Amino acid sequence: MCKTAIYPGSFDPVTFGHLNIVSRGIDIFDRLIVAVVENPEKKPLFSSEERLKILEEALEEYKEVEVDSFSGLTVDYVRSRQATVILRGLRSVSDFENEKQMATMNKEMADEIETVFLMTESEYAHVSSSLIKDIASYRGEISHFVPESSARALQKKFSCE
Repeated sequence: MCKTAIYPGSFDPVTFGHLNIVSRGIDIFDRLIVAVVENPEKKPLFSSEERLKILEEALEEYKEVEVDSFSGLTVDYVRSRQATVILRGLRSVSDFENEKQMATMNKEMADEIETVFLMTESEYAHVSSSLIKDIASYRGEISHFVPESSARALQKKFSCE
């Protein structure tokens, strides 16, 4: 039986921490779908289309990874893709608290879906998309935190301001 995992996130923008979770996830699961979540309550810097493009470019070397997007409940999307696992990355204890609450609620809504947590490698534990956007807005150096596709997109986004 093929084990399919969904790695959902805002990926606004994708970082090396995200890519670390992807590279480890493909070693664990038969199929991995990295899915950009369209959440109207969040105010992303990049549109869903931009995030998909950045992510596709960042993941182009991972031929076994599919990139997609969705809106609505994650469990509904997981079911629609015939997946059984939600993959999530953790950087810190505060991440765990939030992720545990979401995983528990998802389990209540869809008992057949498991959430698997991977700790981000320590070299990426301090990297967050929010911090990267803040650094980039001040024209700071971000190339050692994000793939080239994210760095270019951030530079373009902040060069017009």
